[in-house]
Amino acid sequence: MSALATQALAEGALGQALLHIERADLAGAHPLLQEAVSGGVSTGSNASLYHGAPALEFVLGRAGRVDRDVQAGVDQVVAARLAAARRRQQEGRLPSLAEFDLISGLTGLGALLLVRPGSSPLLEEVLTYLVSLARPIKIDGRMLPGWWSPDTPTHEVEVSGGHSNNGIAHGIAGPLALLALAARRSFHVDGQREAIKTFATWLEEFGGSYWITLDQLTADEPPRVSPSRPSWCYGDLGIARALQLAALALCDPARRQKAEDAALAALLDADRLGRVSDASLCHGWAGILTVITAIAADSATPGRFTTSIQHARQRLAAGLGDLTKPGFLEGRAGAQLALEGSDLTGWTCALLLH
Repeated sequence: MSALATQALAEGALGQALLHIERADLAGAHPLLQEAVSGGVSTGSNASLYHGAPALEFVLGRAGRVDRDVQAGVDQVVAARLAAARRRQQEGRLPSLAEFDLISGLTGLGALLLVRPGSSPLLEEVLTYLVSLARPIKIDGRMLPGWWSPDTPTHEVEVSGGHSNNGIAHGIAGPLALLALAARRSFHVDGQREAIKTFATWLEEFGGSYWITLDQLTADEPPRVSPSRPSWCYGDLGIARALQLAALALCDPARRQKAEDAALAALLDADRLGRVSDASLCHGWAGILTVITAIAADSATPGRFTTSIQHARQRLAAGLGDLTKPGFLEGRAGAQLALEGSDLTGWTCALLLH
């Protein structure tokens, strides 16, 4: 396995180490951590919560370990990414998804800083940057959301005029969840509450789609939404958790009820559930189970989710053995973490669920 792969939280040795750490099996985690750092640790442009030094700091942190050299490398990564984002804003350009998202961007780095022991002034800077995405940007005479990206949503889909990505892994639900989680931990910056409202209002209107294109945004009628797979990474459940967290941060019980109702509607829709094709954490039953459990834990009526939790656990247990990859997001380690159901180390922070 290459050094690039072993450094990957999503699929490499680092992700597999999380399972051992959650089980308090540090002896089992040790060789995986050694494998992960055997080829060096990246602090370059590809470093993120899911790769390189930030991923290593996150995993070490779940074991209660602090490596000052790794933290210093992470701080350099965060500072460089913030500087690049500010230059882009000054030039009046739209952001790439990798600038702000959870998997590759500043939302993921902010999630790491949020769970770092002690305080980091860089966390305030990241939160301030995410708040700035709530400000519209004028492009070619048209006002667009500040998180509107010129990127295409996937390699298979070409769109003209960019898009708003709505998912928690790559879209605006990620910044929303992080700002809400930070508020619940009493980390506040100017404009945070207003940004939470802006992102939540957008997702309440458009979150039924994985993404919104310029043609859809400028259409006379709201886009028609086809039934889609509910999952953590994209779809109703990850977005519902982000909206529930937003409602909790805003102390808005009506908004919380709406988010929970949306999650339950997805869970009771056989057409949507029929589109779930594996047991993985990213887009399968492991992710569904982990998200529902988080939603139920913060719900005033958790009993509504009991049947769905039991069903998801059964489907996960039945499908876990069919996963061919060993790793965290799409493999057996993440699915096993979800099935065992504990979060003593706070590993679900990497999913922006707590």
